[in-house]
Amino acid sequence: MAIITEKNKNEFTIDEVLDYMQENKTRYKETTIRTHIAFKCCKNSLDNHGTTYEDFERVGRGLYKLL
Repeated sequence: MAIITEKNKNEFTIDEVLDYMQENKTRYKETTIRTHIAFKCCKNSLDNHGTTYEDFERVGRGLYKLL
């Protein structure tokens, strides 16, 4: 993940991902990106979605790491 490589630290915020994706002309809506990071792809999120993935882990308020 480019954000982690640039920071040289396995941490990122949703806003950092949004900024990166907008700079790279994403076709996805902000709400879709936020939902995927905070819920669908987060290992320790609330189980509100049928299909989930364990790509990220929340390590602090608004702070995630790549697993």
